[in-house]
Amino acid sequence: MKHRSGSIMAVVASISLTALADSESRLVPEQTLSLERAVSIAIENDPWLTQSVLNQKATVARSVAAGTLADPKVSLKLSNLAIDSLQFDQEPMTQMQLGISQTLPRGDSLSIRKNQLLKKSAEYPILREDRRAKLKKVVSEQWLDSYAAQFTIELIEKDWHLFEQLTDITKSSYSSAIGKTRQHDIIRAQLEILQLEDRLTREKQNFEISNEKLNEWMFSKEIENYGQILSPGTQIAKKLPNIELSRSTLTKLKNASQQELASLLSTHPLLAAIDVKQSVFNQSIKLAEQLYKPKWTLNASYGYRDNAQDGRDRSDLFSVGISMDVPLFTRNKQDKTLSAATADAEAIKAERYLIHKSLISSLRKELRNLTRLLERQRLYKESLLMKSRDQAQASLTAYTNDDGDFSEVVRARIAELNTRISALRIDVDLLKTVSRINYYLSQSSYPQNTNKTQEKGAL
Repeated sequence: MKHRSGSIMAVVASISLTALADSESRLVPEQTLSLERAVSIAIENDPWLTQSVLNQKATVARSVAAGTLADPKVSLKLSNLAIDSLQFDQEPMTQMQLGISQTLPRGDSLSIRKNQLLKKSAEYPILREDRRAKLKKVVSEQWLDSYAAQFTIELIEKDWHLFEQLTDITKSSYSSAIGKTRQHDIIRAQLEILQLEDRLTREKQNFEISNEKLNEWMFSKEIENYGQILSPGTQIAKKLPNIELSRSTLTKLKNASQQELASLLSTHPLLAAIDVKQSVFNQSIKLAEQLYKPKWTLNASYGYRDNAQDGRDRSDLFSVGISMDVPLFTRNKQDKTLSAATADAEAIKAERYLIHKSLISSLRKELRNLTRLLERQRLYKESLLMKSRDQAQASLTAYTNDDGDFSEVVRARIAELNTRISALRIDVDLLKTVSRINYYLSQSSYPQNTNKTQEKGAL
């Protein structure tokens, strides 16, 4: 019995020291990927951001073109040529005409269309703010998933080796008929090892899937250099990052009313982009109103005439004129166009309300989730981890003194492993929740449109 006790305790100590040494040796791998570096790489190499910048430049260029008068039209024609002789000097009305005309837009439609596109271009930098905030949230969640899977694998491998050595010692004890070791103890130990092996395989699968999701953002944005930025040997950093949400901010958010949350979220980039879109549609209304004004066309022409056949001099001719269209029948065109533009502008108000409401609901859900996760984290740190460790140690001590059952040792070790994995998952879920809250609290740095939807009574 003393031999078995000493062997088992030596195994436990050996496994613990080996795991600690292995963990420390892996803390500085050949290349590690911290959360901050992953977010930085994702934002720096996001092709969507590059596309947005190019779209903004294109929109600004279109605004210049839209605010420019149409090109003048030049015409050259031979008029009133006698068909019997085709002589240029036969008839006095025969002339070579050079004309030019310029069309003027309806009312202020040019400046309105230019202003509309300039306002549209202001939407892109705001959407890029939202994209960066989303990237930070998404990459953080995927990095944390990889971290959780990687650390869970280490925890399982550590206990798996312990179970293997415990099984070997139990087999030795059974074959030598020392103590109360029974055959079903050996079978139970072997079964637990097989189940741990299956769980280890599943966690490795989760780790590989999480890594592939994370690697989606680790590619170069250059199409001709399309490849992974990180080397194949890159590993997830071994330390959880510090994603901050101050306790004072948390208390303020938990005690905030619905209206206070609505006011806090009113400067979110998504809502700021909707405000810009609202101003663009307001310009569409102004543009539709210009359809009721006439479109003018100025024209002038110079007519060259040859001398008469008898030598008499003929004067050249000059003509100038103006034309306009008169929007008299507006019922099926101008009225309907204005009605459609007004309806579009009203629909944007509804879209803003829906996004605002969704942001508030999502933030409140994450705040409740965070509160419960903090309670569970405190419970695990103050009680459950210590109790499960004490229980595993007590079961092992009782078994080594021939006062306990080997199955109890196994169950206690499994319970301790599950508790440590659960504590890890809580820490990870808490950081993921804080990351999502930080996204909802992101603020646009661009000026807000003063023509906002009034939602005070609705929210």
